[in-house]
Amino acid sequence: MVASALRRGAHAYVYLVSKASHISRGHQHQAWGSRPAAAECAAQRAPGSVVELLGTSYPQDDYSNLTRKVLTRVGRNLHNQQHHPLWLIKERVKEHFYKQYVGRFGTPLFSVYDSLSPVVTTWQNFDSLLIPADHPSRKKGDNYYLNRTHMLRAHTSAHQWDLLHAGLDAFLVVGDVYRRDQIDSQHYPIFHQLEAVRLFSKHELFAGIKDGDSLQLFEQSSRSAQKQETHTMEAVKFVEFDLKQTLTRLVAHLFGDGLEIRWVDCYFPFTHPSFEMEINFHGEWLEVLGCGVMEQQLVNSAGAQDRIGWAFGLGLERLAMILYDIPDIRLFWSEDERFLKQFRVSNMNQKVKFQPLSKYPPMINDISFWLPSENYAENDFYDLVRTIGGDLVEKVDLIDKFEHPKVQNTPPGP
Repeated sequence: MVASALRRGAHAYVYLVSKASHISRGHQHQAWGSRPAAAECAAQRAPGSVVELLGTSYPQDDYSNLTRKVLTRVGRNLHNQQHHPLWLIKERVKEHFYKQYVGRFGTPLFSVYDSLSPVVTTWQNFDSLLIPADHPSRKKGDNYYLNRTHMLRAHTSAHQWDLLHAGLDAFLVVGDVYRRDQIDSQHYPIFHQLEAVRLFSKHELFAGIKDGDSLQLFEQSSRSAQKQETHTMEAVKFVEFDLKQTLTRLVAHLFGDGLEIRWVDCYFPFTHPSFEMEINFHGEWLEVLGCGVMEQQLVNSAGAQDRIGWAFGLGLERLAMILYDIPDIRLFWSEDERFLKQFRVSNMNQKVKFQPLSKYPPMINDISFWLPSENYAENDFYDLVRTIGGDLVEKVDLIDKFEHPKVQNTPPGP
């Protein structure tokens, strides 16, 4: 029924009606494993099977959950496709950093890495960033795992430790990231992030400050809402000031001067204190990025014990949708010339307003089906829909659940 509906309309909506004993998030759905549709959706996990990705073979196990749909997207690198809207945003950010921040010898202070492999170890994606073993972000239902030790990165922060360990102290990382997600105009299992890190020595941070030689980066105290236990308050305030000034200049470069900005306290495992930046754009407050003072434990473990730093990360799709008025995140994957030609501009800073490609109305279909009593995650169904219907399915909503009181504890029949 779903496949039939998807074939009939260029703008098909599927509204999901399910009858279930209960829904359990975070577990992989096994009941569809033997059906043809499910076999298309999930990578095969026969004993000894492997998945080939970017020229490397990865043995599969009980954690493997890559879908054919996602596999076809790996390696597309939209952020490196010239004149693509994501490429335009990346290049504008690069241009800004190259011009604003110059090293001692006149070369750019920040180096850029935009071709790193999206395949990382679970240690890189989680442990290196101090994400606890029981943190919900590790859930199998929310990530794409090749196996228990390798996965598609869920954020560009997965490369922070390696680059710091290589001796870098100012860099940008841009790349595609992967998270299993719902289906609507604002969510897609692949999107693109830009990450930035900057470290400071004592001399760099306090340069030009009167009596700066007497100030220190580190102390042994207690952690508070304002700082980590190893940082002095003076060092944190200088780093925080530099971070916020850097980001204020960046958004002014992207959106224009006079932009109203506010900072919201938040939490990330790898920064403290942490903030989200919100901008007032066309009368609406929009969250555009997350940032903070890097956890010193992370910096120390990478071999930069004498430095303190900041980091921030932003979503390229998020910025492009705001700047170019693009209404649907799936449009970034379009190969339609009517979409792509709108961004072939002679000046990357030129204003572009997206023009819709189609005026056809949506097609809405309701479906119902039984759910198993356990081992089911909604993201399993979303992956199945994406594999069968592709990006023609614009939205999937759960509009009702029913549990029969007389068979509450009885598994559904065939």
